[in-house]
Amino acid sequence: MVQDLLAARGIVVSHQTVRLWAEKFGRTFANEIHRRSSGRLGDKWHLDEAIVSIRGKKHWLWRAVDQDGFVLEVLVQSRRNAKAPKRLMRKLLKGQGRSPRVKITDKLRSCGVAKREIMPGG
Repeated sequence: MVQDLLAARGIVVSHQTVRLWAEKFGRTFANEIHRRSSGRLGDKWHLDEAIVSIRGKKHWLWRAVDQDGFVLEVLVQSRRNAKAPKRLMRKLLKGQGRSPRVKITDKLRSCGVAKREIMPGG
């Protein structure tokens, strides 16, 4: 996509050049985006799970997203049990440093258990 944008302006670059730019500057851009967004993430978290197939084997994808669609945390496991949402919530609290105002789940019992144990009173 970068190559096409530059070509529209008359600048010709190769795939290799774009790849080298991504290696050189990609981490810096990602860190800057992360730095700007920290502290401004939403206080309404959506926690849900989905089944995904990886190499033909069933896995469970646990995901936390804020109200603006920013992905806060993702966890993929080969087992579906109460430990998964607990682990996800622990990682979230450690990474965000604060508990959300509102937690929206998909009404699974395992999510309820995790909410009571990890984030009591919330």
